[in-house]
Amino acid sequence: MQPPRISNRFRRKAGEKAVAARRDRAKTKELVASGELFFLELFDDDRKSIARMKLIDLLQSVPGVGKIRAEQILERASISPSRRIGGVGPRQIELLRKEFLLMKNSPRAGKLLVVSGPSGVGKSTITNNLRNDDRFWISISVTTRKIRPGEVNGIDYHFVNDDEFNEMIKADEFLEFAEFAGGRYGTPRKAVDKALAAGKNVILEIELNGARQVRKSSKDAIMIFIEPPSWEVLKNRLSNRGTESEFSTQARLDRAKEELSAASEFDHVLVNHEVEQSVSELVSLALR
Repeated sequence: MQPPRISNRFRRKAGEKAVAARRDRAKTKELVASGELFFLELFDDDRKSIARMKLIDLLQSVPGVGKIRAEQILERASISPSRRIGGVGPRQIELLRKEFLLMKNSPRAGKLLVVSGPSGVGKSTITNNLRNDDRFWISISVTTRKIRPGEVNGIDYHFVNDDEFNEMIKADEFLEFAEFAGGRYGTPRKAVDKALAAGKNVILEIELNGARQVRKSSKDAIMIFIEPPSWEVLKNRLSNRGTESEFSTQARLDRAKEELSAASEFDHVLVNHEVEQSVSELVSLALR
């Protein structure tokens, strides 16, 4: 029996698709090489051309990774050199993430700084002073609490509802998440990974439970606790905010007492007497 004949038109279309796929892969590797695209994002890409790209080819496009280093990374992650992106499982993706973000010798990796402390101590004021410093990247948390007057969605926080927050938990999109004063807060993992890989010093301004989660998962994180000059100063700051109900303010004060007792869990403690000095000390810790 004769095999079925393939028409010239079919061959032409197949050839055009193959050429388009090669161009797509080449362009993607260029974006990775330039730093415009973080390679871990491609595991969420639904293009067939990307799914069929060999992982080792992608790794060699990452700045600072050549053929030998790519082979070593795959060996440590127990991934076959012939594996394509579409065939890499969740556990292997996590191993790759840790390989790139926790490697001490990575010439491009930035530092992860976790800034915590009681509500009203001035964490946001300190970190906001570094938003225009190219050496730093300030993580924007996701929260379910209501937006306050003067806040901007996507700049102060990413505001979502409870259902959206639950979906992000199911999809393992958070580096850490916790509940505080009636709202839930989480740090988007992908954005942090991308900034670290681009050489930025990433600052997470998060509450105590979230900081403890990061400590467990990221051993190289620099843990920084911000203290008020005194309890009376902190009490006055929270009472004078005017953005909280009396019940919420009291809840934050009760929580603050617990948080202040946890300062010894952190690598460094900064007393926020004066914002400019606290910012200077924070920069010094990052650039050591």
